[in-house]
Amino acid sequence: MKGFRTWRAAACDRCHGANQEGMVGPSLVNSLKVLTKDEFVKTVRDGRLDKGMQSFGSSQQVMDNIDALYAYLKGRSDGAITRAKVEPIQ
Repeated sequence: MKGFRTWRAAACDRCHGANQEGMVGPSLVNSLKVLTKDEFVKTVRDGRLDKGMQSFGSSQQVMDNIDALYAYLKGRSDGAITRAKVEPIQ
């Protein structure tokens, strides 16, 4: 849930789409198949300004939850999380 909540709070869907399949920004479902965790963290932290990706290094919420954000997106990429919107288990 932390990863999904971080995704929503950072409004990543504005560029990567509500289902992480890309819009202005690339599909994270595809990108996380090839990016290492270190590459993912570097991209989120430092951004890729030449490609329009802003830096989230100064976002306390994103950086405090970077492992959970990676786990959520990796799960979407691997197919372990089949729905883009996740809900707590009751």
